[in-house]
Order: sequence, then structure tokens, then C-alpha cells
Amino acid sequence: MTDPKPTTRKRVKNYGTGRTALLEAAVRVVARGGLRNLTYRAVAEEAGVTHGLVVHHFGSRDALIEEAVAHAIRSSISSSALEAGADGPAEFATGLVDMVEAGPELQVFQYELMLEARRRPELLAHLRGLYEEYFEASRRELGRILPGPVSPGLSRLVFAALEGLVLHQLVFGERAATEDALAELRALLAGLASPVAPADSGSDSGSDLR
Repeated sequence: MTDPKPTTRKRVKNYGTGRTALLEAAVRVVARGGLRNLTYRAVAEEAGVTHGLVVHHFGSRDALIEEAVAHAIRSSISSSALEAGADGPAEFATGLVDMVEAGPELQVFQYELMLEARRRPELLAHLRGLYEEYFEASRRELGRILPGPVSPGLSRLVFAALEGLVLHQLVFGERAATEDALAELRALLAGLASPVAPADSGSDSGSDLR
């Protein structure tokens, strides 16, 4: 008697089937193929679940997009190097390089969203919400290490530098280059944190002219 042939089963990805797992799958789909490829079927295949389960959780593609963006905002801020609680310039954004390497899909998702917002203005509100959170996190972190109030312009400038470094690391994978640039940024912040006192122009210099 011969052994029966083993039944073959379709292998599925073990990411889980909860709502959060589906949102994380949506982020990966967009990171890999852009927002235009975000469909129920693509998310279901990525998460290893049925098409109907994704429909059950979200109801419409627009709802899926909105919740994926909201999930990205929550995840980005919680894992952001801007929430490290730096005590000084030397500790500013210390987790940035590791954050990019640990979760590149989340970062790519946000850049894809920015590009798509140029074609779909209805996404701008979500994008503005994401970046307002970033700007505020940048302002809070700078406020811990710099004297006096931090202007909106400075917080945006510093965040723009960090965002550019993230983009370059995603594209080129040059960890060392990111770390070198961060060292320069921290040196600039150290200069702002400890301004040089103005030169003394008192009576001593004048006495030499007598």
C-alpha cells in the first residue's frame, strides 16, 4: 500500500489578520508599488488573508487609504528619532539611522504619499496632519537642547535636513554618510546652544590709545 500523496497548501505570510496587520500590509504594498497599487486584493495577498476580510474591515478603498495614513502617522511619531528625549545636541536624532534601516517601508510610504498628493489634492489634509506632527516633535526636541523659544522656521529647517538624510539613506543605503551629516548638524546645534560671548570692548582697549 502506497502512502497517500501529501496535500499541498498555499503558503501565506504570517503577518497576522487583525486590523493593524492589514494596515501594515497596506503600507508595504504602497512602499513597493505606489499608492495606485493599493487595492483590497493586493493588501489581502500581502497579509495572507481573504479579499473579503479586507473589505469587511475597511468598506471602501478611500477608507483603507485614510486609515493607512493615520496608522503611518502614529507609527512614524512613536518610532521617530525626534521622540528620543535628547538632553543635549550630541544626542539629537541619535536613532535616525537605525530607524531607517529597521522600517524602510514606513518611510517610503510617506514619500509615495507626498508624490500622490500632487495628483490627488484630497490627500493633502492627511499629509499636512502628518507633517504638523513632525514639525511639533522637532520643535519639542529642539526646545530641550536650545535656549529660548524655538521658532517654527528653525524647527522646519532642522526637520527638512533630517528628512533629506532619510531619503538619501533609503535610496543610496549609505549609513556612514548619514551619520557624518548628523554629526555636522549636531555641531551646528551645539553652537546655537552655546553662543559665543561678544568680545569685550571696554576701557582696556581704549587705554592703549593714550
